[in-house]
Amino acid sequence: MFFHKKNIPVESLSLSSKAWKKFRKNKIATVSFCFILAVAVVSVLGYLITPDSTPDANNQILQLSAKPPGTSVKMLLVKKNMEITQVSFFHKMLFGQESPYYYIPLHSYKYVGDTLVAEIYTGSSPNNGPVKKYNLAEIVYGSAGFLGTNTVMQDLRSEVEKNNIVTKTYLLGTDQEGRDVLSRLMIGTRVSISVGFIAVIISLFLGILLGATAGYYQGKWDSFVTWLISVVWSLPTLLLVISITLALGKGFWQIFIAVGLTMWIDVARIVRGQVISLKEETFIEAGKAMGFSTSRIIFRHILPNITGTITVIAADVFASAILLEAGLSFLGIGAQPPTASWGSMINANRGFIITDSAYLVFLPGICLMLLVLAFFLVGNGLRDALDNKSEASQLAGA
Repeated sequence: MFFHKKNIPVESLSLSSKAWKKFRKNKIATVSFCFILAVAVVSVLGYLITPDSTPDANNQILQLSAKPPGTSVKMLLVKKNMEITQVSFFHKMLFGQESPYYYIPLHSYKYVGDTLVAEIYTGSSPNNGPVKKYNLAEIVYGSAGFLGTNTVMQDLRSEVEKNNIVTKTYLLGTDQEGRDVLSRLMIGTRVSISVGFIAVIISLFLGILLGATAGYYQGKWDSFVTWLISVVWSLPTLLLVISITLALGKGFWQIFIAVGLTMWIDVARIVRGQVISLKEETFIEAGKAMGFSTSRIIFRHILPNITGTITVIAADVFASAILLEAGLSFLGIGAQPPTASWGSMINANRGFIITDSAYLVFLPGICLMLLVLAFFLVGNGLRDALDNKSEASQLAGA
């Protein structure tokens, strides 16, 4: 007998469908999940959507050091006297595009013949900036030249006004090197998301492999894995990561591996306990009686039954890895400058905490807090959605 899909009762839905339905009812977890997706999209698109698309969002304009959010400055774009290679769409998305212009902040300017006379912006009141002269041909073409006629001169002035003088607004202000804080925060999501992703992959691979085999075989192998878990568990996580980092060297990928190699303990411990409790179930005994191989029993019958638990652990590992990376970057042994990392941004600007520019510390701190909190809330939501005990008790009571 066949039934139309829309007539299938709720009780006959798959476990994953039931879990997703329960998860969506948890508004806080759903909002947190959407926030994580938004952060992931920002980290993937990267330099395509950042106000500063230069590599590492590292366009330094020292005259704009520590300017408050909302600062707008008129900029003179002077063509660089060098060939700047235009990279592909995906290369720009991943690594950024070097700017073909020098950015000169302007307070005021005027034209004198074939020269633009500019007072450089300082942000002081009164401005009292130095006065510099720029040849119009140098601004547009990158090299100075003599302009023979008034018509050519007028055309270049129009070109400068149209394409080389722009107003740039820093929505979240600038840091002490005059870099756009919003762009640095957006690129910093890549480090946090990447380290969490790599840590989850490494921790799940090692944790599931060691925990599942130890729980299934037990004996001497189980004793060894339990001893290894106890030894690693007894070491302070931060100290262990620092030791691995020093052994591998400072760098972007080294810190990912170091964090991942220390986050597998919880996975292995919980997977081992789950496997021990499931291996005595009737369906496992039936599989053994039917001659199924050990690998098939573990990966086709045991692990699918603890997928929910593993998913919750993965969310917690993701959050913990982000916090750990931020701590290492704050100490100076994580992602190295000029790479944008929230931890290194907090460290670089910690001196502003008692000044009017305290936002330079608070902004990356708030971003870090929100992302970690979102992962924990999603983990809690997944735990509640995958917990069938309350549903079983309701059915038993009925």
